[in-house]
Amino acid sequence: QAQFVESGGGLVQPEGSLRLSCTVSGIAIRDVAMSWYRRTPGNERELIATHSTSNLASYKEFVKGRFTISRDNDKNMVFLEMISLKPEDTAVYYCNRRWSPRDWGQGTQVTVSS
Repeated sequence: QAQFVESGGGLVQPEGSLRLSCTVSGIAIRDVAMSWYRRTPGNERELIATHSTSNLASYKEFVKGRFTISRDNDKNMVFLEMISLKPEDTAVYYCNRRWSPRDWGQGTQVTVSS
């Protein structure tokens, strides 16, 4: 069973930035496409960014150009660099496998507000 521990969230003003981290145990992320997801208030959890095992990144349109996903296979960690944050980015952010995500962690709360 894998474990995902997200961190780095907080309260930030609009146009601010944050860097989220995800420490993974129980699986070797070098063998797995990894993604960040988020759950905005009142909505289902949604996929926002994916980093493949061949070092390719893909993003949902609403975060493209503002968010950057990366990984450190040696440390078994995944990151999400977020800039130009908007109030609508307020959500709980999670990392997990891209395919068949499960064993969800607690997530990390990001609140964008002035």
